[in-house]
Amino acid sequence: MRMQNRLAAWRAGLGQVARGFVSQPEPRTIGSDARGRQLMAGNLMFAGVLIEAPETSLWALTAPTDAFEDELHGFEWLDHLAAVADGSGRPVAQTWLSDWLTRFGHGSGPGWTPDLTGRRQIRWINHALFLMSAQDRLVGRQFYATLGRQTEFLARRWKASSHGLPRFEALTGLIYSACSLTGMERHLTPALRALAQECSREIDASGGIVTRNPEELLEVFTLLTWVSAILHETGKRPDPAVDTAIMRIAPTLRSLRHSDGGLARFHGGGRGAVGRLDHALAQSGVRPGTMTGLAMGYARLQGARVSVVTDAAAPMKGIRAFNAHAGTLAFEMTSGRRPVIVNCGSGASFGADWRRAGRATPSHSTLSIEGYSSSRLGSRAADHGVVRQSLIEGPKLVEVQQSQSGGAQALALSHDGYRKTHGLLHLRSLSLEEDGRLLRGEDGLAAMTESDRDVLDRVMSRLSPDGLGYAVRFHLHPDVQPKLDMGGNAISLSLRGGETWVFRHGGEGNMRLEQSVYLETGRLKPRATKQIVLSARLTDYGSAVSWSLAKPTDAPRGHRDYEADGHWQ
Repeated sequence: MRMQNRLAAWRAGLGQVARGFVSQPEPRTIGSDARGRQLMAGNLMFAGVLIEAPETSLWALTAPTDAFEDELHGFEWLDHLAAVADGSGRPVAQTWLSDWLTRFGHGSGPGWTPDLTGRRQIRWINHALFLMSAQDRLVGRQFYATLGRQTEFLARRWKASSHGLPRFEALTGLIYSACSLTGMERHLTPALRALAQECSREIDASGGIVTRNPEELLEVFTLLTWVSAILHETGKRPDPAVDTAIMRIAPTLRSLRHSDGGLARFHGGGRGAVGRLDHALAQSGVRPGTMTGLAMGYARLQGARVSVVTDAAAPMKGIRAFNAHAGTLAFEMTSGRRPVIVNCGSGASFGADWRRAGRATPSHSTLSIEGYSSSRLGSRAADHGVVRQSLIEGPKLVEVQQSQSGGAQALALSHDGYRKTHGLLHLRSLSLEEDGRLLRGEDGLAAMTESDRDVLDRVMSRLSPDGLGYAVRFHLHPDVQPKLDMGGNAISLSLRGGETWVFRHGGEGNMRLEQSVYLETGRLKPRATKQIVLSARLTDYGSAVSWSLAKPTDAPRGHRDYEADGHWQ
């Protein structure tokens, strides 16, 4: 009987109707006119899958994947239809909304999870005028009824969301509702209290999150800036926990921002939507400052318009490590607006094989041991030369020293991910000159202790006299055109706009170009690209390869690389 009473009360709560808007926040989401017109034409691409269905409702489709269905019910596509300059996206948006209300608006079916409901509620509130202009009165009543229903659902069910981004989405949707909708104000105080607890749990003192996914951090940061803004706009008291979290995260995101405005791509995160990072930082009101030490476990080198971001911490472990990548000590480098050295990225949107491939060590710009822990990858991943190896056992100890000498910034790093299996540490040093024209590096393997040497001796006894093979990989952005010189001693890298870099190596090792891929969420398939591979063999207790990436002083400066502020990239 008690359970029946609770169920009846829950259903009664879902019947609460929002009577109107106390205030409507200014839309802060960024849409694309081009993407909106593609949707209008029936080119429906969600979660990396394209369905061509002109004049078809979204809700008449059979979603090919769960991620595809989630993107439909999250209503982020509404941002793109609202961005169509001539307003022609409105009828399509209104039709799709009306159809959703009829099919799913009563509180059941796909899309009724706390995180998706919060995401959807934010879009509906942001674009209410766009959706309701010249709208049928019956649809309008359904719309307001469902806004109320979703608010009550969030108030009761936000605790069912997973910690991290899903819970931030649910609580932000609830706070938006409490600030914007008449009759829902009572939910504000408990929602803010819950958000403060989530900030305390999920955001550490240095402004990082446990997954170490830079794009996920940006999403959390964006939601918090929206909460701060709507509290200000509606005359509510600022929330100290929210403001403190924003103050902590902003410097971390700036450290993870490449010189082209995109995020470093690590641990399943992408570059972020164009303009999203800079827009969120501007909205936060946090002034740029100097950050010392690591940012969420990443080390940054900056020389003029060149940025280098290195993963200098161990990947997370535990139940939430589903998207963690084995890319410890990997780095990315961007020159001006041109990414040069990258990691392959997340392959999750291309299926299980690509997801596993993207997480593996050889899919990152770092060192990997040859043939270690072969994985059963699908032919598509293997054919592109990305990986034939899977994750190493995660490092327990990662050490980093930052220094500056003679105008150059330097990093000395190591991790013990190969110690248990091979008795080896990976040692990496990076040095970037002040003018950004020269990046030097050295990568090696070393058995540091007697115990390490015993482990390595056992490994070497099972190998041929040639020793243990290893490779250092430098994955190139698809827009970089590499060319091996006639003698095989250097590789020239031509960037769009005419900029050129030259890669060289010294000491041990052989250099070659191989196929690679650039994995990017939102595309239909991986983009083909190249990688520089330095391969060597370890026959003693240590081995190293050195390399450099230089921009010649007489390199041409393309007209596209000239910034409005008068600085060359």
